[in-house]
Amino acid sequence: MTHTYQITGMTCGGCQNKVQTLLSQLKDVQKVDISLAEGTADITMAQHIPTAALQDALKDYPKYQLSEVQNTHQAMPMDMDGENHSWLATYKPILLIFAYILTIAIIAGYMEHGFMTMTAMRVFMSGFFLTFSFFKLLNLQGFADSYSMYDIVAKRFRAWGYIYAFVELGLGLAFALDILPLAVNVVTFVVMTMSLIGVLQSVLNKRKIQCACLGAVFNLPMSTVTIVEDALMIVMSGVTLVTLL
Repeated sequence: MTHTYQITGMTCGGCQNKVQTLLSQLKDVQKVDISLAEGTADITMAQHIPTAALQDALKDYPKYQLSEVQNTHQAMPMDMDGENHSWLATYKPILLIFAYILTIAIIAGYMEHGFMTMTAMRVFMSGFFLTFSFFKLLNLQGFADSYSMYDIVAKRFRAWGYIYAFVELGLGLAFALDILPLAVNVVTFVVMTMSLIGVLQSVLNKRKIQCACLGAVFNLPMSTVTIVEDALMIVMSGVTLVTLL
């Protein structure tokens, strides 16, 4: 069954992401579709959830006020639901980004005397951090709001969400310029490991929240794709450190 609710106080994509994440964490909530323009939320649930329980989920953010606006109606079948995308359609943005970055890295790795694996890795990491920081900076507040929902540092120190975007930007520039490789790879290894811990906790606990890897621009669900993404940077920085030490 699906209920429609009026939600006031949402002013941006970050607000939308935050409200969607908080409501999705409730037991028996199967899906949350929010219209920022209309200020409404369609919540599909396995069994009826009292409005008071939904309101309680938003209690830490008083500016968001939820109220019921219409009666229960039957949810659409899954095969008619326009939001029921395939795995490929859901992750198409991030897959395309990885393909472009990988292509550039392979091209950069080819030298006159053979393929330079370390150069290709450095270019890939530079492209990764520069591209992902770009999307985060498009809506920095929205990213910080989403990131604070699962990152172990941002949960306790919300400003880290804002700082993290610029850390990624700095790492991208450092890899591109090939400066201080030892220090840069150490920072990468530590930062991405901390990020991976929060991702693993969310995925293993089956929390239905948005992945903040591409900021608040794309609505990508947290999944094993995010784990692979972070783990890849950890492995690459670890391999580079081994070669440098």
